[in-house]
Amino acid sequence: MKVIVFSVLIAAATAADIWNIQQLDAARKAKDKNIVLKNINVPAGQTLILENFEPGTKITFTGRITFGYKEWKGPLVIIKGNKFTVEGKPGHLIDGEGHRWWDGKGGNGGKVKPYFVYVQLTDSKVNGLTIKNSPKHVFAINDCHHTDFVGITVDNADGHKKGGHNTDGFDIAKSHFIKILNSRVNNQDDCLAINSGTNIEFRNNICEGGHGIAVAVGGYDVNEAKNILIKDCQVIKNNIGIRVKTTLNGKGIVDGVTFDNVMLKDISEIGIVIIGNYLNSGPRGEPTGGLPIRGLTINNVRGNVLKNGTNIQVWVKNAANWKWNSNVAGGTKKMPCKGVPNGVRVAC
Repeated sequence: MKVIVFSVLIAAATAADIWNIQQLDAARKAKDKNIVLKNINVPAGQTLILENFEPGTKITFTGRITFGYKEWKGPLVIIKGNKFTVEGKPGHLIDGEGHRWWDGKGGNGGKVKPYFVYVQLTDSKVNGLTIKNSPKHVFAINDCHHTDFVGITVDNADGHKKGGHNTDGFDIAKSHFIKILNSRVNNQDDCLAINSGTNIEFRNNICEGGHGIAVAVGGYDVNEAKNILIKDCQVIKNNIGIRVKTTLNGKGIVDGVTFDNVMLKDISEIGIVIIGNYLNSGPRGEPTGGLPIRGLTINNVRGNVLKNGTNIQVWVKNAANWKWNSNVAGGTKKMPCKGVPNGVRVAC
């Protein structure tokens, strides 16, 4: 990882103003706990590294944060620590200016695009950040514990016409006791994608323009997702509403996923997707059953799919302990409805 040289103002306990990396290092050594980042332009190909601060540090974004252009993998920002408070002041903006990378291919070719924000926090809170025009994936929440994300805005709306792709809002892996609350995502991929973790809550959020809310497990070094709650959310003009997908030939478990009070509006392809044979962007043959979907609850998931879409698709093996209550209408295209546990009625 390259060392960054940037201008940063820190309102520390000692009231020191810090304008270069050496002074920032001095602030860490002095155990300053009040860090204010204002109107920074991060040099091209370098990372804004916010780590190795004392437990209890408060990091505040104010003004506009921008990044120089380079084709590279990033991330543009790293936040790591214990008992951190990370917040955005009113009027601030963390601006990826993603149009410089967008070419309609995302991570599937074309320009090499950086990930935006890598987060590894424990007993922390991230509050009120506003992120605009990510080159690719926005939040990579990895190996986090007991951390809340509240009032986050991800605005990649420009990408709908300018070639944004793979601009996931929140990707979660190997994390436990995570809450994402009262947030809004407008993007061109999953609003939320949970790859692994336990005790994750996604509540009172709005997802616009992307690929919906997903629990997507398999193909990683850890393939377990347990005790997941998605509640009181809206999914608006996405191609998929909600889905649980596990990989063909995968090994692991999905257990205790609940979707409760989720409103779907103008979904273009499929309202609810539950599949155990995912591979290369869609279902591929009969599910193998080594990564079963158990303890699934669909409660009061409702709304509409556009005429040429599908209301519900199910294709699983070894599924068990489901509860289902949905009212999704409008789609006219039928897709497979296989492997539903005995005693469960799904109106595919």
